[in-house]
Amino acid sequence: MLKSRLALALQLALGVSISSMAFIAPQAQAAGEEEADKDIEVIAVTGSRIRQPGAVSASPITSIGEQELAFQQEPEVEQVLRTLPSTIPGDGSNVNNGSAGAATVDLRGLGSERSLILVNGRRMLPYNYNGEVDTSVIPAALVERIDVVTGGASAVYGSDAIAGAVNFILKENFEGIALNTSHQETGDNDGDKDNISLTIGSNLADDRGNVVLSLDWTKRKEIRLGDRPLGLLGINTDDGANYAQFLNGEPPIPAPAGCEAPNSVESGGSTTAIPTRFAIVGGGASASGQFRNDGTLAADTCSVFNFNPYNFYQTPSERYSGTALARYNLTEEHEVYSSLTYSSISVDTQVAPSGTFGSAFNLPLFNPLIGDQARQFMIDAGNGALSGGLLDESNWDDVNGNGVVDEEDYLTVQLRRRTLELGARTERYDTSLFQFVTGVNGYVFDDWQYDVSFQYGESNRTTVRGGYTNLTNIQNALDTADGVTCLNGDATCVPINLFGGFGTITDEMAGYATAIALQQQKYSQRIATATINGPVEFIEIPGAGAPLAMSFGYEYRKEKGLFEPDECLKLAPASCQGGAGGNQLPIEGGFSVDEFFLEGYLPVIDGMAFAETLDVEFGFRWADYDTVGSNETWKLGVNWRPVSSVLLRVMQQQATRAPNVGEIAAPVVTGLDNAGSDPCSVANAGNIDATLQALCESTGMTAAQVGNVQDVISGQVQVIAGSDPANPPGAEDASTFTAGVVWTPEFDTLENFTISLDYYDIDIDDIIGEFSAQEILDACYQQGDAEQCAKIQRVGGDLTVAGAGIEQFTTNLKNLRAEGIELGFNFAWPMEDWGELQFSGTVNKYLTQESQSSDTARVIDCKGYYSTSCDPLAELRAVQRTTWAMDDFTLSLQWRYMDGIDVEPVVIDDYYEEFRSIGSYSYFDLYANYHITDNITASLGVDNLFEKDPPVVGGEAGGTSFNSGNTFPSSYDVLGRKFKLGVRFQF
Repeated sequence: MLKSRLALALQLALGVSISSMAFIAPQAQAAGEEEADKDIEVIAVTGSRIRQPGAVSASPITSIGEQELAFQQEPEVEQVLRTLPSTIPGDGSNVNNGSAGAATVDLRGLGSERSLILVNGRRMLPYNYNGEVDTSVIPAALVERIDVVTGGASAVYGSDAIAGAVNFILKENFEGIALNTSHQETGDNDGDKDNISLTIGSNLADDRGNVVLSLDWTKRKEIRLGDRPLGLLGINTDDGANYAQFLNGEPPIPAPAGCEAPNSVESGGSTTAIPTRFAIVGGGASASGQFRNDGTLAADTCSVFNFNPYNFYQTPSERYSGTALARYNLTEEHEVYSSLTYSSISVDTQVAPSGTFGSAFNLPLFNPLIGDQARQFMIDAGNGALSGGLLDESNWDDVNGNGVVDEEDYLTVQLRRRTLELGARTERYDTSLFQFVTGVNGYVFDDWQYDVSFQYGESNRTTVRGGYTNLTNIQNALDTADGVTCLNGDATCVPINLFGGFGTITDEMAGYATAIALQQQKYSQRIATATINGPVEFIEIPGAGAPLAMSFGYEYRKEKGLFEPDECLKLAPASCQGGAGGNQLPIEGGFSVDEFFLEGYLPVIDGMAFAETLDVEFGFRWADYDTVGSNETWKLGVNWRPVSSVLLRVMQQQATRAPNVGEIAAPVVTGLDNAGSDPCSVANAGNIDATLQALCESTGMTAAQVGNVQDVISGQVQVIAGSDPANPPGAEDASTFTAGVVWTPEFDTLENFTISLDYYDIDIDDIIGEFSAQEILDACYQQGDAEQCAKIQRVGGDLTVAGAGIEQFTTNLKNLRAEGIELGFNFAWPMEDWGELQFSGTVNKYLTQESQSSDTARVIDCKGYYSTSCDPLAELRAVQRTTWAMDDFTLSLQWRYMDGIDVEPVVIDDYYEEFRSIGSYSYFDLYANYHITDNITASLGVDNLFEKDPPVVGGEAGGTSFNSGNTFPSSYDVLGRKFKLGVRFQF
């Protein structure tokens, strides 16, 4: 009976695979036939530390095996994981503006910080103080399979596993030499990605152990927005401007004569432009205008700056990594093991040249670089604002005290100048990471297995930021009376001419105004773990077939994070981020935690009618943090097999996530966040009634400023963010429930038939996060919430001026929930002399995907929607693969499907009609390989076989990180058809 239970377990333990791989039992732990027999009967699955005959996971597990990994021909595992219907794209190669230069995983759309990343069941070192793991460091050539556990795993692995865990199982018993080479490029002959990996492994004397060394190099080249027709020019999401131009294949329309400059266009760009735009802060719409190339200043605007072409659709990267694994049997019962991973990764991001953006400057009207006509325009605009009650000591320095604006005075102004002469803004992320694990495991008391280990890891990252403006220096450079020297007396100061078009900034001016800044980030992790598991022989239910199996353990974990920015990055609001992104301050913090845990697996029934087997799985973990105190997590699950071919499984868990270093130690800084509109601005002037007028005034506006200040620019608003020192966030708590059925019938014509259907409900309370800027604006100006109104800090009535902002302190929000069902299947059809057809697939349907920040905030429902509050989340996603294998030849076709999505209903009126929905998408990927000899295999792949174009939604349809180049480049294929070629040598 035990043997039959084992066979069923091996079929069902991992649920269902999206590949056509065979299910794999864990490797033998010791040499010798008798010991091998013992280990074949004792198995463990991801999501549990228990090794138990016939153990089956009560949680759904999807496994990606070696065959599927080979089909995808992808050296970056994040690209493999993002095809799963259970994930949505995190940070990665298609994120540019807002990228941290990493590749993260986001299970169930609940945030990458809630997805725990493991290697061989052990925590992977985060790359940053936010606790996120960069999957780029995973040695793809060494991966045997990837297990994805849904529905919480905190009772087993601890904090962060609320959405689930991704476990990379490495090849620990590799023998021989394997050399993999691959090349990718698009149908446009760009975006090359090259990879070379060498893996060498050998058994030790008398097969008492094994050592493996794997070396890897990967290089990915850039693709800019300007390299694709869709990315050439910004398309407005709200009114569709420039959309017809794109459909007609027309190039961007240059700015008219007198306003021409590189990338200066009529529409479709930023108001931080060339020539410079001018506005008196708080002076109203009439106190603004735009310069011309000849230095004159007019009330009408003539151009915007086309920032699109500089940005990346695919960021360039280069990676070197090495991994060594070793194990050695001291005796037949005891084994020592160790692993060491090192990686060096460089990632570049780039956006358009910097500028002065919304920064406010004290401008002396006597500056001789200002032309006479432009100076008079400014004086007239200032006196007009003065007569309208829009000028006071906050935006005007009446130097001579005569009560009128004249040449001797200073005005507080915005000079929106794109500093093209300084070059593009770039950020280079150089990250080195190493992590080692050492330990000993074996058997005591005959059949109890112990494991004692220690692991340590460090991540060191340097970011070099170039092409930004130094706003402090620009302020100094504007304060000049002779155009040669600066009034601050600094001999190195070079006065700057922002009062015209391209070329007014000379090389000498640019040298003083530019900023190159560095920032350092370090993260370290220490983990000591001791576990023991085995059968409790005296606790066995009669007829159950096996006794209770238990696992007990202790884990100590200490994590520290450090962030140190350059001195100029610390300045607020005049940092060297050029007014686009606020300032940064040092972060230093950490936490330690002691954890005790236990698990149990109790067979209840074995071999009875309508109960072939019935097993109960349970676990409990107690954790004591030095930051948030103690918390408890637990799990309770049941596996019931009424007949041998049907498994029913149910699991209820209480999961948790403690705040990471960034959430408890981040200082208060200024930055940018997405927002649709400012209800108190000129854009909403026609809808301001007495109630809204009063609410606007309650947030620091004068009566005259209401309806006159400029609106949110480029979908972003200034924010004031960081950890709230008076109210630090506590831990998140989640209730996760999963239930499913796995059916493995036997058919005469089909082999390995497996089908599973699972339901999941992940309900998280006290989520750690921030109110979005738009939530705060809506709560104040639509609901009249005084607490939220108090978070809005204006300068001159404006929200776009440096120094203004919306307070976004990190805190515990109300709730986040993901609920859905997932179907998986796998079977093969032998065709005698014609080989075999293999079919596999996974389908995920969301039933709920919503969040609510507070009792008074609206529920944000993201199921099937996109907006600045919702990254694209299709209600239904599926992936299906059909493979034909015959002798030495394999041909495989993968179908990726994404259901249609719509604009979030509450903001639908802000979107151009044709940008309010995206139809369903199907992509087809073709793969073929051929074993040329026993030692050489060649493979060819084509992704996006039919070259389906991405949807067009404009540049403000979603959050900055994921809405770029007028589409969603992480969710939809923007690169076109992609060709992959690989050769593998194995001896």
